[in-house]
Amino acid sequence: MNRKTRTQPINPAEASEQDGSEHGYDRPSKSQLKRDMLALQVLGVALIELPKDALKRMPMPEKLDDAVRDARRITDHEGKRRQLQYVGRVMRSLTDEETAALRTALDSYRGVNRAETAKLHWIERTREKLLADDAALTDFIRQHPGVDPQEGRTLIRNARKEREQAKPPRYFRELFQWIKTAAGVEDEEDESLNEGEAEDDGVEFPERDDDDGYKA
Repeated sequence: MNRKTRTQPINPAEASEQDGSEHGYDRPSKSQLKRDMLALQVLGVALIELPKDALKRMPMPEKLDDAVRDARRITDHEGKRRQLQYVGRVMRSLTDEETAALRTALDSYRGVNRAETAKLHWIERTREKLLADDAALTDFIRQHPGVDPQEGRTLIRNARKEREQAKPPRYFRELFQWIKTAAGVEDEEDESLNEGEAEDDGVEFPERDDDDGYKA
């Protein structure tokens, strides 16, 4: 005589939880993990490619800082590739808070850099207009009444002569600075900044005291 086995009713919620655990549904998918790893690698490369002054302002843990600096020094192709892989591994060891701080710092730097570049390009375009057309100076003076018109005329005249005679661009560069000052464009970077050569700096993060000893 067969004995009937009494089965217990299964709780749907418990069944779903058990099934999900068995198949790994409570963990990120392989595709998501791959995307996360790629994003960290991209972030690591962005740090390596930063100018020296901007890199000093990135809130990097010491291990990542050392790895990035080493990657910047290496010129051998294969050695560079291996070091980039190592930077990626170090990136994956960071906490979510550390990664978020790096992304915020990098985004802030890029935003400031784009704004500074736009200003410098505007100054360059204005300089070319002033050199090409006398009427452009009248418009500039009207828009910026605090300027010294005579100084502007002298710089324009001398810069034109330099260009005609193929001389070193001394007044050409001084005209750049005159436009920048006259327009009230803030310049917290080196006074040698001219010709649209933007120093990639300007984000306010704590300075590092150490000297990295490499050239950007």
